[in-house]
Parts: sequence; structure tokens; C-alpha cells
Amino acid sequence: MSTSAESASGGSTYVYGITAASHPSLPEDMGGVGDPPRPVRILKEGELAAIVSDAPEGLRPKRRDLLAHQNVLSEAGAGGSALPMRFGSVAADDDAVTGVLAERAEHYKERLGALGGKVEYNIKASHDEEAVLHRVMSENPEIRNRTEANRRAGGGSYEERLQLGEMVAAAVQNLEADDALEVQRALEPAADAVSIGPESTGWLANVSFLVERGSAEVFITAVEELRKSHPYLELRVNGPLPPYSFVEPGPSQPAGSTAGAESLEG
Repeated sequence: MSTSAESASGGSTYVYGITAASHPSLPEDMGGVGDPPRPVRILKEGELAAIVSDAPEGLRPKRRDLLAHQNVLSEAGAGGSALPMRFGSVAADDDAVTGVLAERAEHYKERLGALGGKVEYNIKASHDEEAVLHRVMSENPEIRNRTEANRRAGGGSYEERLQLGEMVAAAVQNLEADDALEVQRALEPAADAVSIGPESTGWLANVSFLVERGSAEVFITAVEELRKSHPYLELRVNGPLPPYSFVEPGPSQPAGSTAGAESLEG
């Protein structure tokens, strides 16, 4: 099953999420992605059901379609546990979807039970550049001494400046690694599970936390405490979200061992 928001061929099926077959029905006139919005429908297979629509051609992650995807999942989540698929999850046809539901029935039933009543908070952390450079200087006597020596020498030679720059960069990199672990360590006690996201430029940590919907305030309080105790960290909080990053870990996998599912692939 393709997970990219690429042009879908005729007959392709767009997948929003998975629920139990007994899940309450969605509104009859519910529209999904596409312009005009494709009618949302339910495909049942045994004890499971997939929320789908026809896949529009040339689908791209435009705001209108991203919101439509989110709205369908919000409506489904309001009626009970629903496993969210990421935007752009497309199957060849309806039979392909029900085939995967049949093949992976036990996995999806386990996940529906595990994720019921839970939401995801994604935390991205970066350093305040000025604050972290000050920290590097104060915590590293060798860097501080070399900086002072270069200053007394009118800036130092090209080689000396290059060496100092490499030392500072290495120290900052070490701090980033330490602080990425600190973000996870500080927030993990307020969550049920952790999923490490892919590395990306500009962030020293990209971590998703699975949180009981009723305990969200406890988690947000932990984030605020982390901000106060680590003023050199800049934290971006995104949530509550459907638990996208926790669809794939099954009974044999710790939740923190994967970055999460993006499709219905077997």
C-alpha cells in the first residue's frame, strides 16, 4: 500500500483509520479528502473495520485535505478507539484494505485495546543558541582559555580560530545529545509510551509521547517544569493528536522501538 500523497490510479482506496466493527457509525453525509470531498464509507472485515473513501487523483498535502483527514479521525475518535493512518495512506482497492485487516487482525485488535482513550503529544526541542554557547564557555575551561588566548592575540591565527570553532561545535553537539536524552527522561514518567521520531535539521529531539486523555494536564505540567528547569531549551508542543506514532508497535515490540506506522502495510 502506498503511503505517499501521490496520484492515485482509478479505483484506489484512501484509508483514514481502523476501528472495531462494532464502532458507532459516522454521519451519513461525512466528506473526506478531495475536491469535491469524497464520501466516507466503512469497510468491515471480521471484528475490524476500515474508514475509507475513494482516493482522489493528484492528492497533495494541502490544508483543506489535511483538515478533512483530521476531521474524519476526530469524528471517529469521538465514538471510541480508532487507529489513525497518516495522511496519504492509499490502497490499490477495497479488497486490498480488507485483505490487510484479515491478515493483521490480531495486531490491530491489540492496538485498538492499547490505544483506547489515549492521545499523542509530539515534542520538538532545540537550543537557544546564545544560551547554549554561554553554557559551553562556562562548562569547558579549555574552550574558555583558548577563546581568551585568541582574544589576546588579536583574534588568533586562521588555524587557531578553526580549531576553536571545531571544539565549540563538538561541545554543542555533545550537549544536544545529552539534552535529547534529558527531554525524554523528564517527560517519560508522565506518559504511557514513547516513540522516537526521525532526526531533522533544527531539532535536537523529536519525541512523541502516548498520554491518557484524562492525564493530559499532568503531561503539560511536566513540559512546563522542563522549560523552567532548562531555560536554554526551546520546546515546541504539538497535541493532543491521534496516536499516529503508536499504531505499529505490537505486543512483541516496546513502544519506544519504532517511529510509528504510516500505512496499513503488512
